[in-house]
Amino acid sequence: MRRTTLGRLSLSAILAFVVALLGLAQPASAADTPPMTISVDKQSATPGSTVTIKLTFTNDQTTNAQFVYQSIQPTWNTTSDPGLKYAFATCAGDTSSCTVPNQQSGAVSYNVPILPGASRTATLTYKIAADSACGPSRRIEFYTYLYYEYQGGQAKKDGLYPVGGTDIACATSGTPSAATGR
Repeated sequence: MRRTTLGRLSLSAILAFVVALLGLAQPASAADTPPMTISVDKQSATPGSTVTIKLTFTNDQTTNAQFVYQSIQPTWNTTSDPGLKYAFATCAGDTSSCTVPNQQSGAVSYNVPILPGASRTATLTYKIAADSACGPSRRIEFYTYLYYEYQGGQAKKDGLYPVGGTDIACATSGTPSAATGR
């Protein structure tokens, strides 16, 4: 029995459809979970206070992550404002390495392997200098670069993620003025 061209095309189309369906049948958790979540404990801070940044990497792949590196850097707006002064004080978490070498940025290598859907967290704290500039439009902001490898090191992903900024508000004395009695 001889197959026609239409018959071969139909068979090919059916096979392609089945393969596409199988490709879409990945676990929902892998597609729904972003690889990076970031939180900052203060939306507004005053000179002399501390701010904590929490970075959580979640393996969004269907295989173990074998290598995960992340850096945190100040944005251009932060570095271009000469009045803003801060320094990272601590870096800790589920990491094999967590450093703040120049106190203006940091680097993290997470403990691996990280199973599919599992997470690792690093926490960095910085102190705003007591003599830092403050006021409207004064913000300390960062971005983070994330790089990770999976599938036995055969595949990789990377990307930039914004870190929520903190407004630097001027401290109010909170004491009554001697001249006004208020």
